[in-house]
Amino acid sequence: MEKKAIYPGSFDPITNGHVDIILRGEKLFPQVLIAVLENPKKETLFSADERIEIIRDIFKDHPNIEVKAFHGLLVDFAQKNEAPIVIRGLRAVSDFEFEFQMALMNKKLNPAIETFFMMPSAKYAFLSSSLVKEVFGLGGCVSDLVPSIVEKRLHEKFRRD
Repeated sequence: MEKKAIYPGSFDPITNGHVDIILRGEKLFPQVLIAVLENPKKETLFSADERIEIIRDIFKDHPNIEVKAFHGLLVDFAQKNEAPIVIRGLRAVSDFEFEFQMALMNKKLNPAIETFFMMPSAKYAFLSSSLVKEVFGLGGCVSDLVPSIVEKRLHEKFRRD
């Protein structure tokens, strides 16, 4: 039986590293659900609606990629959406400990959930949304780090031409 995979994150903003993982995941799973975290306690640059709009635009030509917002427990959202596989990217050893704990907790909460770890392409191993925001905010170029729609939206947010 082919299974839908879910790729959760805040995606504030989505980076080329995220896109890389999603496109590679699309080759492995018949459907990929990008789950955009709505966390009212976390201050984000882009609202959940903006992040969803951006991601849908990026993947508009990929009918097997779906984008939805979620809050609460990932395992509940995954079960509701019949997505028993969680895709997580591991950039460095430092990511592993946190991701390992989360995978075990998700398994404890719902034994049907499996976590699938993917390493990023080497050119994106250092990349994070926080780093993109910091570099852009300080005037740096991020054109090779994010999709063009994200760069455009960053210019709009920071009111930069």
